[in-house]
Amino acid sequence: MSITIATIDDVRAAEPVIRRHMSPAPLVRSHALERELDFPDGRQVWLKDYGWTPVGSFKVLGALNWMDRNADAIGDRPVAAHSSGNFACGISFAGMRYGKRVLIVMPDSAPQVKFDMARSFGAEIRTYNIATDHETGDRDRITKEIAEQENAVQASPYDDVNVIAGNGVGGLEIVQELQQLGRNVSQFLCQVSGGGLMAGHALAIADGFPDAKIIGVEPDGADDFRKSLADGERVSLTRPKSICDGLLSYDVGQHNWPILQAHVAESVAVPDEETRQAMRWLYDRHGLRTEPSGAIATAAVLQGRVYPEGDGDLVIVISGRNLDEAKFREWIA
Repeated sequence: MSITIATIDDVRAAEPVIRRHMSPAPLVRSHALERELDFPDGRQVWLKDYGWTPVGSFKVLGALNWMDRNADAIGDRPVAAHSSGNFACGISFAGMRYGKRVLIVMPDSAPQVKFDMARSFGAEIRTYNIATDHETGDRDRITKEIAEQENAVQASPYDDVNVIAGNGVGGLEIVQELQQLGRNVSQFLCQVSGGGLMAGHALAIADGFPDAKIIGVEPDGADDFRKSLADGERVSLTRPKSICDGLLSYDVGQHNWPILQAHVAESVAVPDEETRQAMRWLYDRHGLRTEPSGAIATAAVLQGRVYPEGDGDLVIVISGRNLDEAKFREWIA
């Protein structure tokens, strides 16, 4: 089956779409991490913090671009999607901005903050049991039923050219800001689940800093992409497990895989305990209350899973900050 692959031109075309709705997410220099890594003078560490978007994660970027590109085709029909939570918030925000009804299928164990936020933007939500989904296939079944019964247009959280391109605008922001400062990048670290975030960012980073090493980060109980790189083909996991609820896709998307294969040098697996320590470190050093999926790339550096190489800067993605307060306190205790 032939599929269309997103390009850097698609990412650039998505930028004015995103700018109509939101300003760039902050790129913050981490002096604390530079000291932690014993960086020499002249080498810097940057955190791209998507917790500052209107939905608290990067997902709004791809959702807005998808909604814009499909708005005319959708017309008066609703939009249906499945999501662990952050894409639910992103596509619901996009639906609000474009005046579209949004129907979401979410795991019943998703953080309450994600349910509340998606509903605040007008989403209608149905739930499924994620613990048994590997046996029942309820997530995909319910989403398909909604699409058929409501005559809805189905949106993918990650496996879509427009979603990838929209997410890549965040990568363009990184490139533009660092180039304006006269910086160079040696390493770029980013979370990988379905691959929509990394694919979009990899296109932008590889174009702007072609010598940068692009590194994926996954939970050790959900490292399908790491296994895929090793095997040279997409590997699916039957039952991924991690506290990183946003990184539990069964495999990377078909549209994402060719981009990831072309641009991502390696992917490292991080145990949940190290992710929890990174959540605590980010809170203590920067006052950032990150969800596990958001902190895992920082964990890879703090725990030595990735050794800082080269003489350029290091860029780390904080992909989201949506989690319930009680759970956050439990995980960083």
